[in-house]
Amino acid sequence: MNNIQKVSNAIVQQGILPLYFNADEQVTLDVLKSIYNAGIRAVEYTNRGEAALKNFSKMVELRNAEMPDLLLGIGTIKDLEQAKKFEIAGADFFISPGFVPEVANYLLAKDLFYSPGCMTPGEIIAAENAGVGFIKLFPGNMLGPSFLSGIKDIFPKLLFMPTGGVDTTRENIESWYKAGVSAVGMGSKLISKKLMETKDYATIESETKKVLELIQDIKQK
Repeated sequence: MNNIQKVSNAIVQQGILPLYFNADEQVTLDVLKSIYNAGIRAVEYTNRGEAALKNFSKMVELRNAEMPDLLLGIGTIKDLEQAKKFEIAGADFFISPGFVPEVANYLLAKDLFYSPGCMTPGEIIAAENAGVGFIKLFPGNMLGPSFLSGIKDIFPKLLFMPTGGVDTTRENIESWYKAGVSAVGMGSKLISKKLMETKDYATIESETKKVLELIQDIKQK
């Protein structure tokens, strides 16, 4: 199995891709431990601010030492230079808020998973023609499940994951799955700034576990 397929399978099996950023290195690592303990095996760290690369490198160190089965991805990749920096740092997969052709060409040629954010059929077609197989619908709350229902038949080979505004409720997650998603990206609705500020890692772990169980239940119906 190639690397792109391995990452794709891991995200689909998990059904959720948690994503977060914190400027504090220790908080970043403690959140990672919490969601890993909850059962997460693929996570996206957001490339936001100067601390992102340094923190991500520490996450890779921790993963290599204690979590060998965890896939670490980097999000908010907007240009090729950023992609290369995080490739060197050890990223397993890469996610963008929009489709960046040069990033797609570079990563896919190296068998590295790349999922661009798209919000129009034109962007999805451009990504598919570049060889992308996994589309991030972004921002999810603006597009809504009905958008995916309306276009899914045009793209039978693609996998879709909404990110942005996806809620932790059964109603919200179920509506996306009924529309045909393969996973949901979940950021502040799951790992909120408040929980990180108060270092409430027990709640982060228990809430993540709940959402994982909820998604498995939804997928089986």
